[in-house]
Amino acid sequence: MAKMEKSVQITLIIAISVLILASIVIGFFVSSSVANTIKVDGQATSKISPDLITVYFDIETTGQTSQAASDANSLITNNLTNNIVTLGFSKDELKTENFNIYPEYDYNNGQKLIDYKATNSLKIELSIQNKDKVGSIIDAGTNAGAGISYINFELTPQLQQTAKAQAIGNASADAKTKAEALANGFNKKLGRLVSVSLDQFNYNPWPIYASSVSSGIAGNADAKRVSTDITPSNQEVSASVTAVYKLI
Repeated sequence: MAKMEKSVQITLIIAISVLILASIVIGFFVSSSVANTIKVDGQATSKISPDLITVYFDIETTGQTSQAASDANSLITNNLTNNIVTLGFSKDELKTENFNIYPEYDYNNGQKLIDYKATNSLKIELSIQNKDKVGSIIDAGTNAGAGISYINFELTPQLQQTAKAQAIGNASADAKTKAEALANGFNKKLGRLVSVSLDQFNYNPWPIYASSVSSGIAGNADAKRVSTDITPSNQEVSASVTAVYKLI
């Protein structure tokens, strides 16, 4: 029995020794990999002219039943589609963003059901070269009974990728320039790149027009006036990276 206890003790001592040795080795490699490194942040912003203009429609209808609200909404949507097609667009170019039907209650009167509301959000995209058609598109919505919720200058996915790559490349170059300056300041040379991460990439469409809650179709005239008076300017696409370099 005493031999077994002694054997267990020896085994525990060996196991603890192995763990301590492993911790020392790991700590050595971690400290040696972290030592003589610098971490820098790089930022850059690319400016690029938008190649797309997007008109967002908002259709709201009510009914005593959900079906009645939906049918009324479909009628306006169909009229809008027909008007868009008349302008020379394909009906597939008018895309649904969101459709919803929900009951409305009067909570001041014991949660009494008032009616049902159907909302439909749609958009149509067109090349910036066809900006002169925006007024006709707004008229198409007004004549159908649809409101204009937003009009944006935007970038197509292809142009977004181009601007993104440019911004990330410039941010990376900015980080390297800062790292080289730091190395020179400490009489060191910049060594290998240890790690790098993309911290942030931002692109926000430029809104030309945004309706208020109460504007509805009445605000379409303002949307038409604003959209025809504004010339697109460069949009900003920004990126931020963090890089860790070895100093030698």
